[in-house]
Amino acid sequence: VQLVESGGGLVQAGDSLRLSCAASGLTFNRYTMGWFRQNPGKEREFVAFVGWRGSTDYADSVKGRFTISRDSAKNTLYLQMNSVKPEDSAAYYCAARRAYSPGNYLQTSGYNYWGQGTLVTVSS
Repeated sequence: VQLVESGGGLVQAGDSLRLSCAASGLTFNRYTMGWFRQNPGKEREFVAFVGWRGSTDYADSVKGRFTISRDSAKNTLYLQMNSVKPEDSAAYYCAARRAYSPGNYLQTSGYNYWGQGTLVTVSS
């Protein structure tokens, strides 16, 4: 299984950015997918989740600004980030969770596979 994130970079506050995560080696439709982010010295935190049936959930800090989506034809996960803020700066990771896996999709322990991350830096 391989998850490869892309789309990170340096943007200004208020800008938009779209992250992508290309998945391979798994049956994409059988996995729920999530985005997490992490800053140095801090724990990896939940950002957004999309179920294999299309349900979504977001961290309060990004609700109304970020949108998670998936394209099963392309085996790709997306995170559309609008109205970004300096506090959104972090390394962003996508993760895959087998359907009906134990654990909580809000927690890192609930996921089976991780990408290597893509860095987002938002300047004020």
